[in-house]
Amino acid sequence: MDDTSLSIGSFARQTGLTPSALRFYDDCGVLPPAHVDEATGYRYYSPTQVSRAVLLRRLRTAGVPLAEVGVVLDGPAEQARAVLTAHARRAQDAAAATRSAIAEVLRSLPGGQRVRVGGAELASAVRQVAPSIAAPTVQRKYPVLGCVLVELDDHEVRLVATDRYRLAVRTLRPVSAEGGATRLAVDAAELTDAASWALPLAEVEIEVDDSGARLRSDDQTRPLTTSEETFPDYRLILDDLPSPQNRVVTDRSALRTALLDTEGPVALRTAGDQLVVTDRGGAESRLPAVHSGAELTVSVRPTVLVPALEAGVGPDVLLEVAAPDLPVVVRSADQGSFTTLVMPVRPGA
Repeated sequence: MDDTSLSIGSFARQTGLTPSALRFYDDCGVLPPAHVDEATGYRYYSPTQVSRAVLLRRLRTAGVPLAEVGVVLDGPAEQARAVLTAHARRAQDAAAATRSAIAEVLRSLPGGQRVRVGGAELASAVRQVAPSIAAPTVQRKYPVLGCVLVELDDHEVRLVATDRYRLAVRTLRPVSAEGGATRLAVDAAELTDAASWALPLAEVEIEVDDSGARLRSDDQTRPLTTSEETFPDYRLILDDLPSPQNRVVTDRSALRTALLDTEGPVALRTAGDQLVVTDRGGAESRLPAVHSGAELTVSVRPTVLVPALEAGVGPDVLLEVAAPDLPVVVRSADQGSFTTLVMPVRPGA
């Protein structure tokens, strides 16, 4: 034993392993001491063993089985890499199974549903979706079209509104979620007011239980009035849409301006690197555009498309069309979580 030898206590402090763990690893043959005093049985370690001990501690913290630890410590690098990759894959699978099992148990517990989202994010989503509710005259016949559908589950919060000619969908990623999946149709005016209240708050909870629905932040709550009517099955529309055959990217503000200057339905036509907007009288506006697919002409009502453009964010808008008689999908080039479907009209209608 030389003067640089470390007692088991000193070695434990330097490596983060307890003395009892060091004795165990000695017994297993993974980390034997450099010297054992024959008279006292005291273990002494060499400073050169510190790096091995630290690596051993890290491997055990990661849950690597002792049999595989030896391969990493003493085997070739290629074999060590294969062992660690396989262990990481098993750990990820186990973690996913744990999350799934816990989520299933949480969903089965009484107490309703609670989903936490950012206050500003919720306010933004309501601002984008709420304009797509039906006009008051339509609401008198179909009251549920004056509501925003709010769907909650483990993975996302989805807000949906439609007037039958336009369908707006915005998804949010929750900070946390408890309880099972649920959906509720909330009065749009009330939800808009509640969203304004939520705007300056860092986070809010959407709560649904036997006593109703509400937004909550700390000790403040905003009750939400819900409708018992069945909201249209918007998923059928989305699922039935074929893949787009045409995609057009153009300036969102310029397209909005071109539409505001028109009366009645307009035709949107691609022509090379331009999008041509033609009104009923034949007047044209030509906008720079990036287009993929065959040349396309689709007719829409400005009163339906303009609000969809106004609800978007960023300088550009993406229009996707599968066929001239199918909905035009309006997306923000800077926000993939917001989508609006706009129904086309017959040419010259």
